Amino acid sequence: EGGLYKLRMIFKDDYPTSPPKCKFEPPLFHPNVYPSGTVCLSLLDEEKDWRPAITIKQILLGIQDLLNEPNIKDPAQAEAYTIYCQNRLEYEKRVRAQARAMAATE
Repeated sequence: EGGLYKLRMIFKDDYPTSPPKCKFEPPLFHPNVYPSGTVCLSLLDEEKDWRPAITIKQILLGIQDLLNEPNIKDPAQAEAYTIYCQNRLEYEKRVRAQARAMAATE
């Protein structure tokens, strides 16, 4: 649908010991994106899968995969999670509408 999503990556002084915070601005309708826009991904969690050897490319590919295939075992946004689980057609309709609303303009 041509959606262009702006992702801010915030790096602390101790990067790469700690992962960057990744945040969509504006926030996305997605089960694994908090209402604040922060991405919920185990790869970005020091307590889960973060390792200092993880590259920015790997982070971006992980987020891209997450956008295509939500992780319903780790929801961050109740509304998107509920609709995704209960009415996949409605979820896909909302995601397509969001993509159109955020389409790149020339």
